[in-house]
Amino acid sequence: MGRLCAQNPICPPMVYIADPTARVWADGKLYVYGSRDESPKYYCSWRYDVLSSGDLQSWQLTPNSFASKGKGDAIAYSDDLLYAPDCMYKDGKYYLYYCLANNTQTEGVAVSDSPTGPFLNGQNINLGEHRQIDPAVFVDDDGQGYYIWGQFSAKIAKLKSNMTEIDLSTIKNNIITEKGHFFHEGVYMIKRKGIYYLVYSHMGRCGMPTCIGYSMSKSPMGPYKYGGVIIDNNHCDPGNWNNHGSLVEFKNQWYVFYHRSTHGCNTMRKACVEPINFNEDGTINEVEMTSQGAGKPLNPTTEIEAERSCLLFGNLRIQAFSDNEEDLEKIQNGDKAAYKYLDFSEGVKKFVVHVAPGANSGKIEIVLDNIWGPIIGTINIPGGGDLRTWQTLACPVSNVSGQRAIWLRFIGEGNDIFHLKSFHFNK
Repeated sequence: MGRLCAQNPICPPMVYIADPTARVWADGKLYVYGSRDESPKYYCSWRYDVLSSGDLQSWQLTPNSFASKGKGDAIAYSDDLLYAPDCMYKDGKYYLYYCLANNTQTEGVAVSDSPTGPFLNGQNINLGEHRQIDPAVFVDDDGQGYYIWGQFSAKIAKLKSNMTEIDLSTIKNNIITEKGHFFHEGVYMIKRKGIYYLVYSHMGRCGMPTCIGYSMSKSPMGPYKYGGVIIDNNHCDPGNWNNHGSLVEFKNQWYVFYHRSTHGCNTMRKACVEPINFNEDGTINEVEMTSQGAGKPLNPTTEIEAERSCLLFGNLRIQAFSDNEEDLEKIQNGDKAAYKYLDFSEGVKKFVVHVAPGANSGKIEIVLDNIWGPIIGTINIPGGGDLRTWQTLACPVSNVSGQRAIWLRFIGEGNDIFHLKSFHFNK
């Protein structure tokens, strides 16, 4: 299953992959390992899928690479939900490190000859008495592996050479904490120019772990100095709660992988990616969420799915409306959706939208750059609809040039004025 698209989210329609760990292996491809969400009622599921790409433009999905029950069950000792994983390669084998939900509260490892699995023979990793959640693995230049995990307080220990056990005598607690580093969970380690970075779910804004933050050290075991925020996914969805991600260099460009919520809930999340830059002192500049992701600004004359919105304000949310399509629903008066960025270098004259009207009439204002920016067009949405029958409507727009953000501002009465499937501009 695949789809040609460099836009965010990078998951195919109706596939929800959260907690993305990105790895580049010897074949030159980038692989994303993550949790697989499937319900608004609980986190994650009983299986993992793997996303892969050779160019960050075309993404391939390998389903069911590992499972804790049902088809492909590879954990004989547990049927618990699978939380955030990591993966590491050594001597021809790929090691998948998994996390089981609260009933078991253990972590384990499974092995495959392929980066996309199937990963087999899941076995428990003994971590002593420490709380066990969200494993991460790092292998240093000298070949020494490290295992990092924890919630509120991160722990680290040396991995034994077999990649399936840790040296319990090396466990070090509190390498980063919520108080000193805004650490919540979901740690991940990289090394760049002699600096070790811990990347993690950051609790420093909004009273929620919406950020990917980082801390820096000269040693993998610390001490770590707080660095800052890399990306904040607040306002990706009205039900947003957390973030979780990773950093990776791919073809001489560094990227942050993270996730956004959908469906107005905490537990239906989609992996996304943004390019990042390092400063001379090793610090990382914070980046914003975009619709274009790793690609160039979007072509406004091609169809832009409503689910590509990178910011949602109000009650509206991304929802599934068929087996393979998503849209914006639950739209109320004053709600807003942003799309960043579009390339208007060739000019446009008309805005075209695909909507399913509800009982009441409404409007969409097309706004440039910011919520308070200039209105370049207004499209009237008729009432009398059933929220299931799609219509194509259009309106003229003022001339636009350059690379710009587009905000859609919604006006009308009721709790579900209309549904928005996609839009584009005409020259």
